[in-house]
Amino acid sequence: MDYAPLQETKIHGTVTFPYSVYRGRIPEWIHSFPLHWHDDFELIYCTSGQMQVTLWGQAHTLRAQDLIVILPHAVHSIEQSSSGDGEYFNILFHPSLFKGTEADPCYDKYVLPFLNGEKTMDCFYPAASSFNQTVTPSILSMYDNRKESYSTLELVVKSNLFLLLHHMNQYSTTATSDSRSLQLSYSRLKNALYYVQKFYDHDISIREVSEQCGFSESHFMKLFKELTGMSFNAYLVNYRLELAAKQLSGTDYKVIDIAENCGFHNHSYFTRAFQKKYKKTPLMYRKAAHMEG
Repeated sequence: MDYAPLQETKIHGTVTFPYSVYRGRIPEWIHSFPLHWHDDFELIYCTSGQMQVTLWGQAHTLRAQDLIVILPHAVHSIEQSSSGDGEYFNILFHPSLFKGTEADPCYDKYVLPFLNGEKTMDCFYPAASSFNQTVTPSILSMYDNRKESYSTLELVVKSNLFLLLHHMNQYSTTATSDSRSLQLSYSRLKNALYYVQKFYDHDISIREVSEQCGFSESHFMKLFKELTGMSFNAYLVNYRLELAAKQLSGTDYKVIDIAENCGFHNHSYFTRAFQKKYKKTPLMYRKAAHMEG
């Protein structure tokens, strides 16, 4: 059974040069990119329209030329803004690109603190902000030269990335003990997301999923809403609906079978929930997806 990604393990770029630039339109190309995390640094730069990026439970609306910086292991998602669609590109690069020798003092000083949570930085930088204007030339250079990244312009890419890392360190701060403790608690909630991924077609109780994270039910519900922006039950329903939409557009399964496969044992409830999220009945959604395909 297909499921929505949580931890990305794919290599962006190549093993020896783990770096990629992607271009996206939402919702034209993807309706949303659900909660996930990865080992890479990621930059998301909005080129036109509007879009929403949620990072560690905080939603940010990006407009043209706005930038968001996502540090490795941070839980985030991409959604359509309530005010319309948006176009963007994202740049992903693995920390290993900055590493030289086995005992690299620059890597230990400037990269490792971001990976182990000792150092942090603001994530959202509007177009007029100082950091945005400082790093935008490097970001646009990487975007403009994305097709030649692995052939003739590797040094240009690396020079831009090292310059970007320099500015990230200039704008970073030492993480407080409270901040690190909260991030640790949020990271433990990843167990709940994995549990949903594995058992989404079962009835899942708050008790059993909170036990997976080592929290009391009340503390789990509070933290989960802070992290995802929704209650656990709302997240579970939304996850199932995302899977159902994928199966409607990519398979010929009967709608009633898709509902059952995705954990909806009440067909009328599934139809109502699906229409509320996608503004179409399941059959209308399938028809529209096939016409677009």
